[in-house]
Amino acid sequence: MIQRHLFYDELGNEIEFIIKAKFTLDDTDYVAMLPANDIESDTYILKVEFDESGNEVLAGIDDEELKEAEKVYEELLKENLQ
Repeated sequence: MIQRHLFYDELGNEIEFIIKAKFTLDDTDYVAMLPANDIESDTYILKVEFDESGNEVLAGIDDEELKEAEKVYEELLKENLQ
């Protein structure tokens, strides 16, 4: 089942994303997603954090953390293809 979520950009515009995967690396959760209206675009990988109310929020990550998360995501994709 495809998970779709609405997010808002910095201007308040709605953007629907397809969640491709949620995975954990070193006790940190990440989500891989892409815009629903452009499934040919690059996949975004963001870190899952929690706000002061305990709600999940997505945060950007630096290049080094992104490289590690990409490796785990690619391994996950390979496992799902086998």
